[in-house]
Amino acid sequence: MLFRCFKCAFCQYLYFFISEVPVLSMLASPKFDAAVVAALCVGKSCLLLRFSDGSFTTSFITTIGIDFKIRTIELDGKRIKLQIWDTAGQERFRTITTAYYRGAMGILLVYDVTDESSFNNIRNWIRNIEQHASDNVNKILVGNKADMDESKRAVPTSKGQALADEYGIKFFETSAKTNLNVEQVFFSIARDIKQRLAETDNKAEPQTIRINQPDQAAGGGQAPARSACCGS
Repeated sequence: MLFRCFKCAFCQYLYFFISEVPVLSMLASPKFDAAVVAALCVGKSCLLLRFSDGSFTTSFITTIGIDFKIRTIELDGKRIKLQIWDTAGQERFRTITTAYYRGAMGILLVYDVTDESSFNNIRNWIRNIEQHASDNVNKILVGNKADMDESKRAVPTSKGQALADEYGIKFFETSAKTNLNVEQVFFSIARDIKQRLAETDNKAEPQTIRINQPDQAAGGGQAPARSACCGS
């Protein structure tokens, strides 16, 4: 189901869904669902534009409602189609955002390295994820606008890395403007989801059940007698 997009001056959340495109296979490929969450004005939509279209603009129109872009990538020898959803996150859309959490297989948590409040808000996003997302959802922490002058930086790289280490997740610093680590972030979350699903499938394989043979020693080496109803 697609939603009509609306434009206004406020945007808080970016969500994207990832689904694998079948390649020379008669079996349906698994679908990956993921979400990107962040505070106001951290550059999420610019990250999306850079990744999907390879472009950057300082006059990007922010979003209310839902918009999306699609990009197909090559990952570990397979074609992966990324359906990237750009969604506003005002309080009136809270029901929609929690619904995305429930279906997400991976989540990018984005903050602005020049805005300490956006970084401090990451813990709130993680609490929301713990409440509404699955327990094994893949997460990556992203510090955006890393191209900004060091005099404007409010969150040191070491602080971002320490927070990621605390939650046991990966950490990248990115720049939509210079294309720093943009590809790496999206490819990394897609690969993490793919790997986790593969490991889950392996664990779910049915185990072989062995039926013990009659104990020859206990029977004195004699073959067990056949039932009259089972053979001559």
